[in-house]
Amino acid sequence: MPLRNLFRGGTFFEGKSGRRGTSLPRFSYICGNGDGETERMKEDTLKKLRILAESAKYDVSCSSSGTVRRNTKGGVGNTVGGVGICHSFAEDGRCISLLKVMLTNYCIYDCAYCINRRSNDIPRATLSVSELVDLTMEFYKRNYIEGLFLSSGVVRNPDYTMERLVRVAKDLRTVHRFNGYIHLKSIPGASHELVDAAGLYADRMSVNIELADEASLKRLAPEKDHASVYRPMLYIQQGALESAEERRRHRHAPRFVPAGQSTQMIVGAAGESDRDILSLSSALYARPTMRRVYYSGYVPVNTADPRLPVLKQPPLVRENRLYQADWLMRFYQFRVEEIVDEAHPDLDLEVDPKLSWALRHPEHFPVDINRADYEQILRVPGIGVKSARLIVCSRRFGRLTSFDLKKMGCVMKRAQYFITCGELKGRGVNELHPERVRSLLTHKTSEREPDAVQLHLDFKEEPV
Repeated sequence: MPLRNLFRGGTFFEGKSGRRGTSLPRFSYICGNGDGETERMKEDTLKKLRILAESAKYDVSCSSSGTVRRNTKGGVGNTVGGVGICHSFAEDGRCISLLKVMLTNYCIYDCAYCINRRSNDIPRATLSVSELVDLTMEFYKRNYIEGLFLSSGVVRNPDYTMERLVRVAKDLRTVHRFNGYIHLKSIPGASHELVDAAGLYADRMSVNIELADEASLKRLAPEKDHASVYRPMLYIQQGALESAEERRRHRHAPRFVPAGQSTQMIVGAAGESDRDILSLSSALYARPTMRRVYYSGYVPVNTADPRLPVLKQPPLVRENRLYQADWLMRFYQFRVEEIVDEAHPDLDLEVDPKLSWALRHPEHFPVDINRADYEQILRVPGIGVKSARLIVCSRRFGRLTSFDLKKMGCVMKRAQYFITCGELKGRGVNELHPERVRSLLTHKTSEREPDAVQLHLDFKEEPV
């Protein structure tokens, strides 16, 4: 069976050595040969894996761990800086693969936007703790994965489910001495003790907020509330800060979620504006342990529910714009109020947020590349963080020209309307008028092939 059927986005598994696998070996190969009853048990586990991997694909909040967990004598594997990314690439260009799966897709909740909700008639399965631990170790030993991303539906109650997730991570770390990457989804409403226990074994933990507006959450998921989400977030934050303080005094004190925490919001399932979403994201980033907020365009999986909007396809462009705005807040020193405000509560889908801000504020341009400070250069459309740093460092040795900027990676097709440098003294945004510049830039984009436009909308690209 092709691995693309097991994991989101049709992505192949790629092992630690870089080789690609095109099919999942039979469990008789993975686990060895045995009698007929044992073989049936292995096939049953594979069937569960197919169902639970399919159910897990809608959770996108998995990314780089940013942590280091080195191998120890008698241990298995290690986590080096920058790995732990699900279907993405490390800094050295390697594709990193996680076993992304749910412990169970049974759930006591009936959230309108969730494929695994209680009222849906879908195939259900549950992996035992030992089955999941054995799968992870066997897949790791055969070079299919470099870590585990584990979530679960809620069965019985949050504490019962969380306790089983903790047992998986604990067995991997203590029994099998597994040093690879582990990302655990904390269950909303779980007790402080269980969250603390999970944090000792996981590299990263996350709790999904789902919807930015409390009223929308009550309408679409009446059994949930934001308080039950924020409590585990606070427990994780407290544990991480206490661990950091303890490690300052005692070098070998245990680490608590060294890669911090993340969360996810669904985009397009309710009537929230981009301003609501980004305001909440900004508040979350103010917390010391929050590393990433993910935005997942609503996939219309429950079309018969009248509470949900009727969509032909997920709002992928809006999702991409939110990621770009998120990047501006994290790395480009933009405030939420500059990106979206009362007059413009939603992001412009035609142009990226940085260009949209520049067109609304032509009074800040043109920027003299050879004299302006780093913060001003960073706000020029077409210039990214790395290019801005290169500009500030390089201009000490001579006056920069447009040719120099191109070599530094600046996108001059956009930047030319907002800067002056060397010989470049053409008509800028103030002379041409913002609407004229907008039409020139969007016309060039619309001339691309559809596939090229889709590639351009990939949120993983650095916004410039």
